[in-house]
Amino acid sequence: MSFNLLDSVKSLLGGDFIGKASAMLGEQESNVQKAISAIVPSVLTGVMNKAGSGDAWGVLSMAKNAAGSGILSGIGNFFTNNSLMNRGADMLKGLFGDRMSDVANTISGYAGIKSTSAASLMSAVAPAALGALGQHAEATNMNANGLLSFLNNQKESIMNMLPSGLNLAGALGFSSIGAIGNKLSGAMSSISGGAREVSERVTQTVKSSTSTRWVVPVVLVALLIGLLWWLSKGRDKTTETSQVLPIPNASASASSALLSESIKVILPNGVALNAYKGGIEDRLVTFLKDPSSQPDRNTWFDFDNLNFETGSATITAASMIQVDNISRILKAFPSTVIKIGGYTDNTGDAETNQSLSQARADAVFEALKDKGTDPAQLEGAEGYGSQFAKAAADAPDEERRKDRRIAVNVRKI
Repeated sequence: MSFNLLDSVKSLLGGDFIGKASAMLGEQESNVQKAISAIVPSVLTGVMNKAGSGDAWGVLSMAKNAAGSGILSGIGNFFTNNSLMNRGADMLKGLFGDRMSDVANTISGYAGIKSTSAASLMSAVAPAALGALGQHAEATNMNANGLLSFLNNQKESIMNMLPSGLNLAGALGFSSIGAIGNKLSGAMSSISGGAREVSERVTQTVKSSTSTRWVVPVVLVALLIGLLWWLSKGRDKTTETSQVLPIPNASASASSALLSESIKVILPNGVALNAYKGGIEDRLVTFLKDPSSQPDRNTWFDFDNLNFETGSATITAASMIQVDNISRILKAFPSTVIKIGGYTDNTGDAETNQSLSQARADAVFEALKDKGTDPAQLEGAEGYGSQFAKAAADAPDEERRKDRRIAVNVRKI
């Protein structure tokens, strides 16, 4: 039997979930049931919308982290556990962004429940949806393009389950639900077109060659390189808009980490983190496990999936996954003490850059504390602005991007 994402999510919300939710939220069971019937396909539509908007890699990362976090085992206890609800709310914001309250209000009006109740129910469904998707992704070794293909195959069953009286399209800023499906299909077409272009170029090369015996192996290698380029193209989400801040003297750049293979980073306490080879989790844990490692003030570890809202110090919800991973690492190495550093590029006013880098370093510092990190393990946060930037102000963005970073320095092991 083929995997059905909608049915899988529903199965996670079985048992006495509706009864518990009704009791804790003070809502009638029939209204909660009606809300859930709308929320499940709505959240999955949010998944499709985000993936189709060019962030399939981000959705896949969220899904795999949800599956590996153990949060699915606590779905039935969400309404009595504030920590679980907060994690669910983070995931929900990662899917809907600033449209989250609009969606909650739409669900509220449709089901006849309070907006706060709708938001709480959505915060419980989001981990179930992402966790179910993540488990399937892990089981099938799915990559970002595979995710788009999978969601494209599932979209009809998901959108058909949206109640006719629910204006989800309007809440998400679309004229119709079909527009979301079309955007997902468009993302798929873009990938297929890129792969086809590579294939056609290779075919033309073969046809124009008079010595195909030696050309064919070379062409196959070219095809492989081309396809890898198209696959990796969608995963590098470090853009000018997201304003990722990084540090000098880092052992590896964020861009190289983003192009690495997916791995599991195993902590001393047995916790497994979803990460990328060469990413901050991989490098930091390797450093902490090495008995020869010594703290110094020049070795920094770049966050490679940490973004902020444009021109602000507000960490995006999707980025909280990596913040949570760093918190888990610190809990597994309780004697470790770190400092957070923030850096910008050379563009703009130096004083403004320093203020922004300080605010963003402080934001990561506070986010780590909110995740339950022992404050004694956090020495502080400091923004260095553009004083260590290497690229000139008029350099290409690809070069200046390396100067916009947030990083971790180990002060004590």
